[in-house]
Amino acid sequence: MKLASYLHGYDRLAIYHNGYLYDMEALHSDLPNNMGVLLNYWEDYFPILKHKNEAIVNGDIDQRLAINANDRQILAPVPHPASCRDGYAFRQHVAAARRNRKVDMIPEFDQYPIFYFTNHQSVQGPGDIHCMPDHFEKLDFELEAAVVIGKVGRNITAEEADEYIAGYMVMNDMSARRLQMEEMLLNLGPAKGKDFSTVIGPWLVTPDELEQYKVPAKEGHVGNSYNLAMKCRVNGVEVSSGNMGDMDWTFAEIIERCAYGVTIHPGDVIGSGTVGTGCFLELNGTGKLNDPNYKEQWLQPGDVVEMEIDGLGTLTNTIIKEDTDFSILAKKKNLK
Repeated sequence: MKLASYLHGYDRLAIYHNGYLYDMEALHSDLPNNMGVLLNYWEDYFPILKHKNEAIVNGDIDQRLAINANDRQILAPVPHPASCRDGYAFRQHVAAARRNRKVDMIPEFDQYPIFYFTNHQSVQGPGDIHCMPDHFEKLDFELEAAVVIGKVGRNITAEEADEYIAGYMVMNDMSARRLQMEEMLLNLGPAKGKDFSTVIGPWLVTPDELEQYKVPAKEGHVGNSYNLAMKCRVNGVEVSSGNMGDMDWTFAEIIERCAYGVTIHPGDVIGSGTVGTGCFLELNGTGKLNDPNYKEQWLQPGDVVEMEIDGLGTLTNTIIKEDTDFSILAKKKNLK
């Protein structure tokens, strides 16, 4: 089942199927009309949702009751997340990034999963990404997957953590690399390099729809893993490809760490971290390592970024430059 949030005066909730939105209110008077309420009562509503989705797929609900998805603004599936964390699950990405900086692979990566909190108020869905001048100092995409939590939990073990996942989404963890690298010199962050936009969507795909893609987790790891090809295109040109099944740390293991001594809540969004080859920072570093004359590429105003994951859909955004010359980089104090 694919669940979509869309704008019609306010954020509304629908089942998405073959290009059409089946509004919850039209499907059943007892169903909630926004994602926040649905996630807070996920286990109560899911049986009704599953029944309605089966009726839609079987053609038992008249398509004339639905809305063409192209006629509505599609929002982030979870327009108002309770929180947003991002993991660091793909060893290939971490190893390549460190190799490109000519430093050894950090052994702690294989000991435990890590994550950081990003700005849940800057989560958005398909459409325009508005960026300030400083963001264009090495503006980057990051090709990821994400999950959303569907029930309250605390001190959850990895063996049981998959039961807390309501669904999966494509995620683009936008990054302003110059801002990110400068602030992280102070061993704190990332913050300004990440807080302006995190993109999720286009739909929330429930785990039952991904059963056919399930594969064993990597040796020594616990939790569901899925063979889902991941791709990113910029202006129609493929720049990145990977697979969700290459996650070394599973979402279940990341959730275990997130929930240790902390209550996780419905609507919490958790990203996987970047897949191998999944950002220009890594691609540029590898290119320059192999060829000193390699020309770096970064996102520019007007660029169209498409991220596609098998089974999860395609997330499309256009980079827009704000009409201002305001720069916080220009306000840095001079060293004496």
